[in-house]
Amino acid sequence: MIDFKCSFLVLFFSFFSCLMYGQGIFGKWKTIDDRTGNPKGIINIYEKDGLMYGFVEKILEAGKENATCLKCDGELKGKPVIGMEIITAAADNGDGEWKGKRLFDPEQAMTFRCKIWLNPENPNELKVRGYLAFIYRTQTWLRVGK
Repeated sequence: MIDFKCSFLVLFFSFFSCLMYGQGIFGKWKTIDDRTGNPKGIINIYEKDGLMYGFVEKILEAGKENATCLKCDGELKGKPVIGMEIITAAADNGDGEWKGKRLFDPEQAMTFRCKIWLNPENPNELKVRGYLAFIYRTQTWLRVGK
């Protein structure tokens, strides 16, 4: 009887853990401006060849829905922000953190190194940190329901 109870408890906690943490880092995330607290856009994060990529799927700021990259140089100048790749080839370092050399901010037309991870206390929050030299900023993005 004890073996059954132990087995049941292990199975129950395994199932609960899968429900709680089964949602991975890939999917749609609402970006929140860390300075104003306002939602800015929806980013679709996906995996390709074992690396993380993300693109702007929707702009949420009123009046900016059809924004183009005005400050960008080269081939991105004047291109629509919707559909623009902002996370390029970030790699999983093995402990749930993804690191990369290209987190692009089309509003500032700046590229940052990045570190991205799920909030261990809330898997519906994504921490996105952009680095420029030794200075960094971290935003919390929120999972978008299906």
